[in-house]
Amino acid sequence: MSATESAVGVPVTAEELPALRRRITAILVASQILGGLGVATGIALAAVLAKEVSGTESLSGLAPTATVAGTALLSVPLAALMTSRGRRPGLVLAYLIGALGAAVVVVAAAIGNFPLLLVGMAGFGAASSANLQARFAAADLAEPGARARAISNVVWATTIGAVLGPNIAAPAGRSVAGLGIPEASGPFVWAAGVFVISAIVVAVLLRPDPLLTARALEPAGEQTAASRSLRAGFAAVAASGRARLALVTVAIAHTAMVSIMSMTPVDLGHHGASIDLIGLVISGHIAGMYAFSPVMGWLSDRLGRLAVIALSVGLLGFAALLAGTAGGNHGQTAAGLFVLGLGWSAALVSGSALLTDAVPQAARAAAQGLSDLTMNTAAGVGGAVAGLVVAQASYAWLNLIAALLLLPLAALALFSRRA
Repeated sequence: MSATESAVGVPVTAEELPALRRRITAILVASQILGGLGVATGIALAAVLAKEVSGTESLSGLAPTATVAGTALLSVPLAALMTSRGRRPGLVLAYLIGALGAAVVVVAAAIGNFPLLLVGMAGFGAASSANLQARFAAADLAEPGARARAISNVVWATTIGAVLGPNIAAPAGRSVAGLGIPEASGPFVWAAGVFVISAIVVAVLLRPDPLLTARALEPAGEQTAASRSLRAGFAAVAASGRARLALVTVAIAHTAMVSIMSMTPVDLGHHGASIDLIGLVISGHIAGMYAFSPVMGWLSDRLGRLAVIALSVGLLGFAALLAGTAGGNHGQTAAGLFVLGLGWSAALVSGSALLTDAVPQAARAAAQGLSDLTMNTAAGVGGAVAGLVVAQASYAWLNLIAALLLLPLAALALFSRRA
């Protein structure tokens, strides 16, 4: 393959496109199920492992925070690789870094080195970057009127791994009992293997590359190296009001969701909820996040991206009201967390589709990497601040602050709709 073909791709005929779209989606769904399973399996006991290694509960929250930080930091380099080489090498590298990070976590647990554990958790976050970028890969070849549904189908696939992961964490821990490593590191052994399988699936089956193929369908004059650079992607976002709205949408929704969700188990515990009940509440929240994403995709394609962004603002605000005023009413808290997941799903699907619509094809991969960097950085800060808010004020105040974050998003969406 020539240098031009490796950067732009080989065109396909119009007759081949529908079958290619279905095959690419099926491969991405398979990799998303595996990747989601690996991430959920490891994260389930991350805080427990951090507590065992560090020897203090006060540092246990740094493990998931390191994962979010790793996801954010790796978003732009992975976007740069995808911009120049396509989706396949970027996704493969992300899963392999995730596998290496999981292996480092296991080594750190075995030798009791907490800083090394955090380094491993940051590398582990690369797998989350791969899962996030897979939704954009699904949109590369989708028709403009079906992009949100293509994104939502891949997001939905995460449901399977997210539900199964926590349930196999315990067996994964028991499986390493005779290896001389902490039981809580077992899920990371399994996660490393799952990520390697995900990388193999993508490397072998994701051909032709969806991003390179999409480029080959565009006019040749638009496919210069400068038009595909990170600088061009960031400039495209800065120049488009709708692209900026898309970034703000996913960043605020993700921040509100992570902030409220991360502190809900603490609040439930303060009101006497059992561990089993807390698990059910979080499971309902995860179902709201992923299981209904095809509905959000259909609504976004049918009613428009801005309408579903408005819906996400309403759902997230209502969720904050329910959770923030629940007190000891566990059923109301569960309802609030479920609605919170629905609002996040609406924002992620509609915001991702709007961003893809709003920037030129050549600049999309870079713009999408910027989106993931923004949302994960904002959520990392939000998650850290959430604990301080609850400690100094209350869970109710946290929900109020999260609701207030939605006001600028609502104003920006209204302005964009009028424009």
